[in-house]
Amino acid sequence: MNKKQIITIAGGGSTYTPGIIQAVLNNSDRLPISEIRLYDIDAKRNEDMALIIDFMLKKEGYSDVVLSSTENPEEAFTGCNFVFSQIRVGGMKMREKDEKIALKHGLVGQETCGLGGFAYGMRSMGGLLEVVGYVQEYAPEAWILNYTNPESIVSEAVRRQFPGIKMINACDMTISIEETIADNYGYDRKEWVSTYYGLNHFGWYTEIYDKSLGRDVMPEIIEKLTSQTMKVSDFNEGDKSWQDAFNMMSVMTKDFPTHIPNNYLEYYLYPDMVVEEADKNYTRANMVMDGREKNTKEMAEKIRSGVKEDVLNFNFGEHGQYIVDMATSILNDEHRRFMLIVPNRGAIPNLREDAVVEVPAYVGATGVEPISLRQPIPDFHKGLMEAQVAAEKLLVDAYFEGSYQKALQAFTLNQSVPSARVAEIVLDEMIEANKEYWPELS
Repeated sequence: MNKKQIITIAGGGSTYTPGIIQAVLNNSDRLPISEIRLYDIDAKRNEDMALIIDFMLKKEGYSDVVLSSTENPEEAFTGCNFVFSQIRVGGMKMREKDEKIALKHGLVGQETCGLGGFAYGMRSMGGLLEVVGYVQEYAPEAWILNYTNPESIVSEAVRRQFPGIKMINACDMTISIEETIADNYGYDRKEWVSTYYGLNHFGWYTEIYDKSLGRDVMPEIIEKLTSQTMKVSDFNEGDKSWQDAFNMMSVMTKDFPTHIPNNYLEYYLYPDMVVEEADKNYTRANMVMDGREKNTKEMAEKIRSGVKEDVLNFNFGEHGQYIVDMATSILNDEHRRFMLIVPNRGAIPNLREDAVVEVPAYVGATGVEPISLRQPIPDFHKGLMEAQVAAEKLLVDAYFEGSYQKALQAFTLNQSVPSARVAEIVLDEMIEANKEYWPELS
């Protein structure tokens, strides 16, 4: 039996924290814990979340687990075993600015894609590098399991500054896609061995082998996707924006029926359609603030008021389970298979070696073992990915070098942007909006 672990959640005030903690508690046989630490620079959010997590622990009989919330990195990280990172530098208010500045200029306004994603990336690099530095100082043997977005950009930045760090970068979007497809078309996702390649929020399925059926079911799924409408499942049920995203998945599959695409590719393949449908005055950030954020505050207030029943109101699907499965796979050397963001190094044979890609990988006690694809990827996918990789690398260059020119090149190369003129206008506006967060560019 493993010794009990100390888990620190960086970005502890996040609305996703209860889902992660619930997954930890549900898997206490594989991931026994003695302590949970919530670390956040926003004391009020962290205090609210500590109330909720304390309520959960007592409700489920884990009163022996030590819970703390802190803004002090030494208290948060000293001696911890795992760090679950989900920080959002600038919070939802800056996400709202990212989305609305882009939309104002007729561009995609989205959290991780387009120029909003690049603005977020410039903020996130500094915040995550700070967290990684704290872990190196106070808990150098700890594993960092990272959900902080935009994943390709921040993982590239961390790789440059901390090349030997014990860190795994993961995104649960592929699991969400697979769950939705399986629920809609009558498959058991747990029987699937999926092959996928791309960049974070920028990839394609090339095979979905169903062990129970003994065959690749992707051709029949493609046929279904092009003829039937999917409904969102689990925690996104009833969410119009996610329903629209899965509707667009059918459009993409009809136009390019050789592979199943990641939903987020709509922002690069059909940016004009996305902008036409967007509400420039009420974006996804507003929806989250009026939804998950408001819901979390209401839960905390109920607990403060002494309410005992019907307090907890959250469902975050596989988000928490996915990161917990990674932790248990390391702790117990389980060699489970995940879609992870890793340096390419030949995993995609005809893509540049230094790209940061998302591919299947096994996770065990020694870390990540990526799976190499058997075949080169098609030129269409390769061309899209090469441009995105170059743009992301230029953005990381801009961050480390303080280079306005590299930032402008990155913004211009982003495939949601029609011209350098527009790129420069938006870059200048985003520099002004992000004075508190970006490095100075000259």
